[in-house]
Amino acid sequence: MKRIIITVFGICCAVTLSAQPARSRVTQNNAQSNTQPATTTAQPATTTTTQPVTTTTTRPATTTTTRPTTTTTTRPTTSQPSGVTRQTTTTRTTQTAPSVSRASIMFPTAVEVPADVAWRRDIYRELDLTKDANAPLYYPVEPQEGRVNLFTLLFQLLNTGKIPAYTYDTSGLENFNASNRMHFKDMLERYEIPFEVNGNSIKVEPVDVPSNEVLSYFVKESSYYDQHTATYHSRVVAICPVMHRAGSFIDFNSPSMSADVQKSPLFWVKMEDIEPYLSQNMVMTSNYNNAATMSMADFFDTNKYKGDIYMTTNMQGKSLAQMVNEAQAAVAQSASEGEGNNSFSLGEDFGEGNLDPNFSSDISSRFPLELDSKKALQREQNRIEKEIKDFEEHLWATPVDSVALARQDSIAAAEAASKKTKKVSTRTTARQTTTKTEKTKKEKSPSSSGSAPRVSVRRERH
Repeated sequence: MKRIIITVFGICCAVTLSAQPARSRVTQNNAQSNTQPATTTAQPATTTTTQPVTTTTTRPATTTTTRPTTTTTTRPTTSQPSGVTRQTTTTRTTQTAPSVSRASIMFPTAVEVPADVAWRRDIYRELDLTKDANAPLYYPVEPQEGRVNLFTLLFQLLNTGKIPAYTYDTSGLENFNASNRMHFKDMLERYEIPFEVNGNSIKVEPVDVPSNEVLSYFVKESSYYDQHTATYHSRVVAICPVMHRAGSFIDFNSPSMSADVQKSPLFWVKMEDIEPYLSQNMVMTSNYNNAATMSMADFFDTNKYKGDIYMTTNMQGKSLAQMVNEAQAAVAQSASEGEGNNSFSLGEDFGEGNLDPNFSSDISSRFPLELDSKKALQREQNRIEKEIKDFEEHLWATPVDSVALARQDSIAAAEAASKKTKKVSTRTTARQTTTKTEKTKKEKSPSSSGSAPRVSVRRERH
């Protein structure tokens, strides 16, 4: 009897051990499956104890993925070996890193103007591309041998999305906020530039790029003194291409507006965004030596361009032409009313930062009635240019060239020595001449003594 009991107990243990790995394999197969819910029911194992053993595993797996920036995964898991339901949800969010252009890696020196400088003056210039000084930014009008002009380069960069552009508003000031960012397609539609849409890309034929109509640029230039490095800089901060076309938006702030040709400022771009690409494009800088070239970045960094000032950063936000016109109108009104000497002052609004001690803010002396608006504007432009130049010249004392100074001292010493030598030689010559004269007299005196003596006849008195 004992042997029978031991034998039955051994059989039950063997059956139990053989059923356990089977359940583990079923669970592992369901864990590796991500398709339809899988349900597996193991065969009941019955022993002499008449206790059925049943194993049921149900594991539905659901995966939901949203691209390109966010990935969400939901996986409810249900196991019912003991009648208990459990659900687990996992959410994972992935953000794409900002793209870094190859040009910015190759040209990492583009920096902004420091915000904590001790002195800064912002001015706006208009670059006329019909002048020889600015011609390197205009030619070639059509791409030639891999060379393009400035607007064609900006147009290509905007089309490929490598640089951002910002809308030009009526105030004439740049606004680099994200809300003011311009879409390339909107610009094409606004200025009626032909284009084709191929999926997510926009195609513009090279002949349709209006590079020949962009005949000027608005440039924001910042002159500042950096007290941290004790250096003075004059740097371009932003650029705005201007299209010359009839029937477009007119910018009345520009001093050279014409009734025949209307100017349409297109957009603003930051210099720090386009400078890595400007460093890779060469321009010709001489009409006589065609081998003289330099990059567009160096062209702006070295201030090779020439342009007239049409606006300065001021508290009233007015252009230079508006301020001159208001000043002339005030002078004319004062003259018509006969107020004393027809003079009054605008104070700091029109003469701020002037370094000339003899400068007078009297409008009547700066804007006489016989002076027309164009000449008055040129006078103000020259005054602002002189202010910036005077600040740079008076920023440091005139440097002393020790080599030149020593050379001057040596030349002066040599000249003094030569003069002294000439004086000594003159004195020696004079002494020699005097000695010779004395010797000649002495030599002549013996010959005179050898001659007949004088005979004096005394008159006798009778």
